[in-house]
Amino acid sequence: MTYALNIKNNIDHLVLPESHNKGTQLLASLIRLPAKMSGCCRSLNKKFKAFVEKRGGNVVDLGVGIIIGAAFSAVVNSFVVDILTPPLGLVIHDSQLENFFIIIRPGKTHGAHYTTPHDAQADGAVTMNIGSFITACITFFLICITLFWIVLVHDSVQEQVERNKGKSPATLPCPWCKADVPKEAAKCQHCCSMLNEKPPQATGNNESLIDVH
Repeated sequence: MTYALNIKNNIDHLVLPESHNKGTQLLASLIRLPAKMSGCCRSLNKKFKAFVEKRGGNVVDLGVGIIIGAAFSAVVNSFVVDILTPPLGLVIHDSQLENFFIIIRPGKTHGAHYTTPHDAQADGAVTMNIGSFITACITFFLICITLFWIVLVHDSVQEQVERNKGKSPATLPCPWCKADVPKEAAKCQHCCSMLNEKPPQATGNNESLIDVH
């Protein structure tokens, strides 16, 4: 049996006789698949370009914020684990704060003494890691307090900028000598000119304002 295939630019049309089997349908689908995938890729490319053009700046700002936030979290964690919690652990547990734990169920070794929760868990014991929880809480509160102050300072600066934008200038330039004079003044304190009078305009030909007078 002879099949006539009419393939155009994107192989979009397939001319087949009416009596075709499932294998022929599968072949036709496979032939159309590259064209469909190409059209889908072009559509996604257009949508991605539109997304970048519309929200590109926000995406970059978000990426920078995530990187700075990750670095800030690492600094806070180091401060809590390496500086703050060691003396606190000495006061509470006479050891590292992370080693402050309670054994809920003993391990396989009878009468074993564990110094760290990792040793206890390795022996099959079930522990309540109070020290690790306290460390996580301290880190969380420090990050929250720091972010609160950052947002507070940012909002204060923004309010000050908006307030300055809404204010009218307290001084205006004198139309005669161009010196700054108070906005409510009627006479310039520098050149003694009346501010409500406009200076005459020079007409050219190397003529200055003095010559006009």
